Amino acid sequence: MPFTKVRPFLHCFLSDASSGEEEAKTAESVPVEKKGKKRKSQSQSVKPTKAKKKKKTVQKECFIAQEKKEDSEEKDSKRPKKRRKKKTITDVLSTSEPKPGCPVDLQNLIQKYYSDKRSVIEMEELKLPDSCFLANNDLTHSLSSYLKEICPKWAKVQKQHTVKKSLVLLIVCSSALRAIELIKQLTTFKGEAKVIKLFAKHIKVEEQAKLLDKGVTHIGVGTPGRIKALIEKDALTLQALRFLVLDWNWRDQKLRRMVDVPEVKNDMLKLLEAGVMKGCQEGTVKLGLF
Repeated sequence: MPFTKVRPFLHCFLSDASSGEEEAKTAESVPVEKKGKKRKSQSQSVKPTKAKKKKKTVQKECFIAQEKKEDSEEKDSKRPKKRRKKKTITDVLSTSEPKPGCPVDLQNLIQKYYSDKRSVIEMEELKLPDSCFLANNDLTHSLSSYLKEICPKWAKVQKQHTVKKSLVLLIVCSSALRAIELIKQLTTFKGEAKVIKLFAKHIKVEEQAKLLDKGVTHIGVGTPGRIKALIEKDALTLQALRFLVLDWNWRDQKLRRMVDVPEVKNDMLKLLEAGVMKGCQEGTVKLGLF
């Protein structure tokens, strides 16, 4: 076979082979490009979805935070505001030394209580003269020693007393328990005098009225409320009364005096108005602050 005939044959064979290789390369390159495009499209499609999810979660967190703030504000608004505690009598007196009562204390108390309830003329009728006050307890006396000081002629006074439904000595205190304590302290002073309990605990008004009407009684110890009730029912009179002693300086467990308890204070002032003040102004009744 001549060379000239072989040459064009080889040329055709090589050209076919090269074209086949190019086709194979193009075939191989096509799926790679498709895969790349798919990955790019997937990556592009994933990114916005992720961003959207993040935005949604952020918005939810904001809404939740706002709801929590609103709930906390509502709770704070519903909670009552804490008020500062006012100082009580016990707080004040626990840091200060007790002072004995004096006539000015009682006079100021009467003035303060009736100033907005009575006229100027009526207030003059309620004034207690200084001459009606006995010596005050300087916090060193027991009840018996104090009564011996203000009533040195007690034996003679009690023998002269013969009036029923009336008392010579009246001791006013804040409670029934305190009245019982004071009655026990009278043993060295009373002598042969008869003592009656004038408080509401376990004793009816009718029973006390019968005891007062039954015989002569010299000393009465009780609360202002019950004493005032007996006077209003005419079971007790102030005809023979010469000494009225207020248990002024004694303090209970809360360090309150009888004038520091509103109910007792009001009853005491009404008792004084019921006839004691008139006797003080006339000079027949003497007041003592124990």
